Amino acid sequence: MKHIMMSTLPAMIFCGSVLLVYYLYFRLWVSWLIGRLRKKEAGAILKSRTALTLHIIAAFGAVCIGYAYFVEPYWPQVNTIEIGTDKLTAATFRVVQISDLHCETKVRLEKRLPEIVNALNPDVIVFTGDALNTKTALGLFQETLNQLHAPLGEFAITGNWDAAYWSSEDLFANSGFRELDIDKEVIEKDGESIVIAGVAYDEGPNAHRVIDTLSEGHFNVLLYHTTSLLDFLDQTAVDLYLSGHTHGGQVALPFYGALTTLSEHGKQYESGMYQKGPIQLYVNRGIGLEGGHAPRVRFWARPEITVFDIGPKND
Repeated sequence: MKHIMMSTLPAMIFCGSVLLVYYLYFRLWVSWLIGRLRKKEAGAILKSRTALTLHIIAAFGAVCIGYAYFVEPYWPQVNTIEIGTDKLTAATFRVVQISDLHCETKVRLEKRLPEIVNALNPDVIVFTGDALNTKTALGLFQETLNQLHAPLGEFAITGNWDAAYWSSEDLFANSGFRELDIDKEVIEKDGESIVIAGVAYDEGPNAHRVIDTLSEGHFNVLLYHTTSLLDFLDQTAVDLYLSGHTHGGQVALPFYGALTTLSEHGKQYESGMYQKGPIQLYVNRGIGLEGGHAPRVRFWARPEITVFDIGPKND
């Protein structure tokens, strides 16, 4: 928890800086208005070097806020990752990951998501947690997942929001997705196979019950909502670890990245592919937006659909 609190500090500084700029800009216009009301020459107030700087910063900020609210949450990005392994000799498995839908009453990408995902021709689709921001969106969530199709299976795990707020709901009913609580599934294609293992968020402490059953002979994919299991996987057979949760910061800055990740690893694994020993970790930026009082914006952290083509290693 201490790590998570510390990781919010850059976001708080950034928000404070934005508020300061617009406070100063507001005062600038108040000073100009007071001058006009007193019938004094007030035009110079708006033309000073400081005023011009504030004009530019405020205008740029307004454009960024508009983009973050009206554009980026509706602009999904498809990322394709090729993974070669000695554990396959002929077959290639296409696994498509989606995460963090955070459905609410306002529809954003849910109606477009099935068309985008199905057009990728996945063998397997996985959802790595955080379904809803509000219970009223349960139908929308289930309908969205029900329209996603993969011939070798669709699998899901729960995230922290699901565990905290919707544990009494059957989130994946009528969705076509199989929920992996602490479980695994062997996926076969062209005479070869991989394993999809999943751990529900509130079962994190018991993850060893499925992880310890994984065989070195299979290419093993582990689904868990956050990166927190990574520190305990050194001696396991996990090959690819898929998570979400961070939203890529949801608001990120060029050259700096995520302002906050709400992760115990901070910015260490904020989004994208990472290697830790033999394990490849991928942190998906998710589709939706953080619930509660968080602003419904994305900036420099587009919604993401990730495609993993897992096949024989090319020598």
